[in-house]
Amino acid sequence: PMSSPQAFPLPSLPRKQPTVLVVCGPAQNGAIGLVCARHLRIFDYEPTIFYPKRSPDPLYRDFTTQCEKMDIPFLSYLPTEVQLINDAYNAVVDAVLGAEAEAGEGREPCAAILATLKHIRIPIVSLDVPSGWDVEAGSSSGISPDVLVSLSAPKQCARRFLGRQHFVAGRFLPYDVQKKFELNPPEYPGTECVVAL
Repeated sequence: PMSSPQAFPLPSLPRKQPTVLVVCGPAQNGAIGLVCARHLRIFDYEPTIFYPKRSPDPLYRDFTTQCEKMDIPFLSYLPTEVQLINDAYNAVVDAVLGAEAEAGEGREPCAAILATLKHIRIPIVSLDVPSGWDVEAGSSSGISPDVLVSLSAPKQCARRFLGRQHFVAGRFLPYDVQKKFELNPPEYPGTECVVAL
């Protein structure tokens, strides 16, 4: 999550206000989105969070509280009028479903969110697995992000990613995890936490 601001650097945003809409799902990927929003705020972005189905998990509640204390606004609803989103934000962070998503993606509010995200024109940055994609096979029915930030290591579906940039954020993976999953992490230059693939 720390890497999202690095994956989408401020100078590449055309408007004066670097506004980012962070759309968070109810499970782990949504929690990562909350952490991402906090980091975006630290790096002088103007994040807004849409988090319609809040998790009762105490840790996720803490993430929500931290965002509120940083004066990050929360939307009460996602405009279905796509033009409103295109006009208000420079980019969208997709933290809706992620790798833990099962067949439950048809359930609300996720299905409605995906339907909206499929039509927006501003860049989408997906965290780990683009929402609506199968972790293994990839997908044609999911959204088409411009940027993919793989967490720890690229998932199988990343082979099907055809967007502009693919980053991996996994610098601090413990060695035994790397060994167990036979991961071959890239070299991270200097103090970078993210590397472009």
